[in-house]
Amino acid sequence: MANFFIDRPIFAWVLAILLCLTGTLAILSLPVEQYPDLAPPNVRITANYPGASAQTLENTVTQVIEQNMTGLDNLMYMSSQSSATGQATITLSFTAGTDPDEAVQQVQNQLQSAMRKLPQAVQNQGVTVRKTGDTNILTLAFVSTDGSMDKQDIADYVASNIQDPLSRVNGVGDIDAYGSQYSMRIWLDPAKLNSYQMTTKDVTDAISSQNAQIAVGQLGGTPSVDKQALNATINSQSLLQTPEQFRNITLRVNQDGSEVTLGDVATVEMGAEKYDYLSRYNRQPASGLGIKLASGANEMATAERVINRLNELAQFFPHGLEYKVAYETTSFVKASITDVVKTLLEAILLVFLVMYLFLQNFRATLIPTIAVPVVLMGTFAVLYACGYSINTLTMFAMVLAIGLLVDDAIVVVENVERIMSEEGLSPREATRKSMGQIQGALVGIALVLSAVFVPMAFFGGTTGAIYRQFSITIVAAMVLSVLVAMILTPALCATLLKPVKPGESHERTGFFGWFNRTFNRSANRYETFVGKILHRSLRWMLIYVLLLGGMVFLFLHLPTSFLPLEDRGMFTTSVQLPSGSTQQQTLKVVQKAEDYFLNNEKQNVESVFATVGSGPGGNGQNVARMFVRLKDWDQRDPQTGTSFAIIERATKAFNQINEARVIASSPPAISGLGSSAGFDMELEDHAGKGHDALMAARDTLLELAGKNPLLTRVRHNGLDDSPQLQVDIDQRKAQALGVSIDDINDTLQTAWGSSYVNDFMDRGRVKKVYVQAAAKYRMLPDDINLWYVRNSSGTMVPFSACRRKTPF
Repeated sequence: MANFFIDRPIFAWVLAILLCLTGTLAILSLPVEQYPDLAPPNVRITANYPGASAQTLENTVTQVIEQNMTGLDNLMYMSSQSSATGQATITLSFTAGTDPDEAVQQVQNQLQSAMRKLPQAVQNQGVTVRKTGDTNILTLAFVSTDGSMDKQDIADYVASNIQDPLSRVNGVGDIDAYGSQYSMRIWLDPAKLNSYQMTTKDVTDAISSQNAQIAVGQLGGTPSVDKQALNATINSQSLLQTPEQFRNITLRVNQDGSEVTLGDVATVEMGAEKYDYLSRYNRQPASGLGIKLASGANEMATAERVINRLNELAQFFPHGLEYKVAYETTSFVKASITDVVKTLLEAILLVFLVMYLFLQNFRATLIPTIAVPVVLMGTFAVLYACGYSINTLTMFAMVLAIGLLVDDAIVVVENVERIMSEEGLSPREATRKSMGQIQGALVGIALVLSAVFVPMAFFGGTTGAIYRQFSITIVAAMVLSVLVAMILTPALCATLLKPVKPGESHERTGFFGWFNRTFNRSANRYETFVGKILHRSLRWMLIYVLLLGGMVFLFLHLPTSFLPLEDRGMFTTSVQLPSGSTQQQTLKVVQKAEDYFLNNEKQNVESVFATVGSGPGGNGQNVARMFVRLKDWDQRDPQTGTSFAIIERATKAFNQINEARVIASSPPAISGLGSSAGFDMELEDHAGKGHDALMAARDTLLELAGKNPLLTRVRHNGLDDSPQLQVDIDQRKAQALGVSIDDINDTLQTAWGSSYVNDFMDRGRVKKVYVQAAAKYRMLPDDINLWYVRNSSGTMVPFSACRRKTPF
């Protein structure tokens, strides 16, 4: 084969150029990421049951959905969270390689059979299914720099004009909104309701009937009479739009012609759809969005598309509204890939210098140097054909392969030069003879090196997913190196090398002469030293055994990890207060942590985005999460300014906060595998001993783990049980008084948990109408006695007449 290309060097060049062009096109098409896609495909189901306790949510929603998730292909496991805020989240994890779209379709099919079993309030809110994980690739903060918009104005604009367009960006799996759009809030006054002999059901029924869009029909619609000259659409009642229109809703018309309106018994205003979150960016009121990656999507490309779309939307932002990237994982990936590419170029330069130092002939050095980009471009083409990506591991494999792939070309060049020097043959004839001698050796070298790395491609699990691309990259480079050494390198030797007179190749003066003499002296000393070792083999064998033992000792005692932790330029901080703590109490702790980062670490910290109401273990008033973004790496001290040093100092400072548990933690080594560095484990109640026994076992496990010196920041990954007020209705008394249990339950849910009635129009967008008791009428346990229910005879009956006294 080599002789064919020796006689046709142009053909060899054409093949090399085609390989380079193919590799260039592959580079432009290959996705860029830090590591291969390791996270299993996830499908997340989210349901909302306003006002429900965690236990009620578990019994009526979470378990119902879980029990219907049967017969799903490739399902590994599922986990769920039922929070006291009324939100249930079920995450289903599938084996690697599962088509996320197919998994979503199967989950949706199974969910349909469960929908009719769910409470009506849950069905009204809707149940969503998304192919997404639990971690953010981007966290965006929106702030009003001039103070012209308050926090609810910002949240409404974000939810109404930004969230939906971003959710349609290719690669976005789901978006968590740290704020909500406006809704029509109807705050009921129980005393006024009772004075007018009215109930919560009267209010919701009136709203439902008088705030409705009616499709009446057409004037002159088909079939029509002969000579009909007009066709027009008939408009009747439409959705209300302003608080004033809602205040004028008629609840009752009395016999004397007077009427009771909604404004007589309630305060009507534009308010937030949800009050679960408080967000701040560098101490300023803000709203935020957490962008989650769709299963199987590329993180870098998705983040870039989101930012590009956001920049398009920013042209239409109200004056003073700006967005900030509070947390993102792509800057570190870009910096990592850039450093690896820089290392790759440095390696190519070093290889060239070393080859030139020993070959001492520019033409001879140029030949193996040309082989480097040809082989690398071909390797990129192989990566594209295999569906791989440009990541830290594949680039590291290329850096490692550079020193190996030039070996084949160097062997060819040196052997050609030796034959020309010893036998005086022309470059073409010397190349022919050289290839006849070493062609088999080249193939053998490639097979030996491939045999070392090929087994890594067959590792199972996550380890296999990590090293498969690494091994395939090296093997592909080795195979292409041999092909280039048998196709392009002989053609280059035959055309670029000059004839060498016998004995001329080692006659050098100047620097190369000095180098050759020095190298020869070193080689002679080494040869003498080896000879002495051979005469004292027992002594040196003992030294070898000691070195081997030291290596084993270090191997056993060096710390191990899945992947090394790196300074990613950002980290998160979780805040958790005792269960039952309020949003304002949590905010005070968050402000302390904010002040620490923005004052004590101002030389390192660029921004702090905090959201009260959302935490790694769930949602609630007693939890918060902070996204801390650091300044660029070159602006921080390499010793004291690393994320690890900052986290260590913050941990010591936060230990002084007695009212809450505040923990700063690095992001996971691989995005999508957990929410922070370290590991998680799940404790399951297979024996069915109940919640209390499970919590006791959890506390025992945490106590034992906390005593282990190898573990730090040991904590449970959920929320503590929140205080609960048990309201027991004496059904016998209720029946005796003629009170319907359904009316009692409806009043309780509407007054204390809020009731979604229907929708209204606000600036061209459909938004929700909620009815709930005003805040001051639902702050104390005895406030429940302020409410009345109408019995079958029309008499108003207080809750105290039907309620049993029960403690917390």
